[in-house]
Amino acid sequence: MNEPLSIDTRRRAIAAAQGHCPFDVLITGATVVDVATLELRPADVGLVGAMIASVHAPGRFDQAAQVLRLDGQYLAPGLIDGHVHFESSHMLPHHYASVVVPQGTTTIFCDPHELANVLGLEGVKFAVEASRGLPLRFIVQASSCVPATPGLELSGADFQAGEIAELLALPEVAGLAEVMDMRAVLDATPRMVGILSAALDSGKIIEGHARGLTGDRLQAYIAAGITSDHEMTSAADALEKLRAGMTVEIRGSHDYLLPELVDMIKTLPVVPTSLTVCTDDVFPDHLVRQGGVIDVLRRLIKYGMDPLQALRCATINNAYRLKRDDLGWVAAGRRADLIALRDLQSLEVTQVFANGQHVAQDGQLLVPLRSRPLSLPTQTMKVAPLSPHDFEVRVDESNRAASAAPEASIAQAVVRVIKGARFTEWSETKTFVREGVAQLPSHLSRMTVIHRHGRSTLGPQTAFIEGWGRMKGAYATSYAHDSHNLVVYGVDPKEMALAANAVIEMGGGSAVVREGQVVAQLAFPVAGLLSALPPQEVAREHLALVEAAGTVIEWEGKYRTFKALSGQCLACNAGPHLTDLGLTDGGTREVHRPFLRWAS
Repeated sequence: MNEPLSIDTRRRAIAAAQGHCPFDVLITGATVVDVATLELRPADVGLVGAMIASVHAPGRFDQAAQVLRLDGQYLAPGLIDGHVHFESSHMLPHHYASVVVPQGTTTIFCDPHELANVLGLEGVKFAVEASRGLPLRFIVQASSCVPATPGLELSGADFQAGEIAELLALPEVAGLAEVMDMRAVLDATPRMVGILSAALDSGKIIEGHARGLTGDRLQAYIAAGITSDHEMTSAADALEKLRAGMTVEIRGSHDYLLPELVDMIKTLPVVPTSLTVCTDDVFPDHLVRQGGVIDVLRRLIKYGMDPLQALRCATINNAYRLKRDDLGWVAAGRRADLIALRDLQSLEVTQVFANGQHVAQDGQLLVPLRSRPLSLPTQTMKVAPLSPHDFEVRVDESNRAASAAPEASIAQAVVRVIKGARFTEWSETKTFVREGVAQLPSHLSRMTVIHRHGRSTLGPQTAFIEGWGRMKGAYATSYAHDSHNLVVYGVDPKEMALAANAVIEMGGGSAVVREGQVVAQLAFPVAGLLSALPPQEVAREHLALVEAAGTVIEWEGKYRTFKALSGQCLACNAGPHLTDLGLTDGGTREVHRPFLRWAS
């Protein structure tokens, strides 16, 4: 999908555009969606090889090896996903392509950040190799933050300037992936300066992750050479970043923000070319049932965005962002990535062309997909079986004051607590300590992170969490942004150990325990992140996992969601987060123990 167009193809296209030879494919009867001028106009489109040779008046030519009539339909450019981690689908690249291509997505700007954090350089190279020969164009990024927050967590690898330069030298790698370590950028640490310098020297684009940055801090972050962001927190946040010159990537994963974003966009005198669309992370059941980019567009339209403006954001705007003037436009000389739409409200996709090949019709692939004969990276769960004791919050009683009646078997201590889901803050609670173990108060649950990459001698790290209610079982997963260590939630250490050991035995995955039994599980044997099952099976099993987790955890509002379980360890974000190194603070860059002080 990324090979340059041949001279022979261009010569044939020049001839066909003048009627001197037939087109390979002639598409007639459609209304072309011109994403440059936002016009709708009747036109026929002739294809030669992988490119569009001509967009001309209806009936101007009729000679072609194949004629496709699309009477009453709209012909638009193939959709481009401006920022995505395909690993969140838990699918291998060819399975992922089989789902999103019939939905109209023909190009993704892919950050294999999750694979990189488990497998290092080989993770990125695996993504490149596994995506070859597919009808979906994978434009790969060099994962910038492996781990996402050095000093606060350990992943399976450590990328510095040398590793980044090696990846950026690959022709398939088009930029530096989201720079999540915001504090390191603002502090201009030697490590981050080296990484950014390698990207700037390559001349390739640099993706951002500027959650919560505003004012001077946002300006400084952009001055480092970072030019985009998908971490919107409000419409005002998005507008500030647009005004600051960033490419703003509207993502669908925070649906609650979309209405206010649309309202803000409608107040602008013009929709900027720096406004694009992305998915970031989409779980398999949602991807199969609702879709990827097409789902984001449908929701934007539902919330009041003009359909042509929405399509523009997902096509030509993303192409500009990627510095790919061969993509994103139904125009001569561009790649023949095209979709036919039944209408401009539902955006029902009826036909898909990728690189000039008719690859999908009415939601079904027309071409066989075969995975490349690659060795799948398995055996990444380097963790011994766990016991219930591994899920306790232990307190060192050696410093207990004499006034605390040391002869007593029970004392009281004040311990740190992580309060909130996704957006967290410090809290504390008073609890009894029995034989060096802090007892879980009745209104809290617990969370444990276990390093799984074989690079740490520290044992499991456990903390109390507030704002998740009192869990009625346990949930464990090896898919936890961004270091993807083994993360377990629950109340009863026995149930937490059972869930964790189920994941270990599967070689990675997720498991739900209730009433002492594993009630749902899904194996991710590839890097502890991906399933080898066909998409429909992955989607079905993932939905069952989500539903089972919902019997253990009460979902609440826009923050306490299933997705938050995999993001609760994001130490790059402000506030407290538990990692394999302990209780961390993304703002101060400190690592803490749970114990605060003995209660008086």
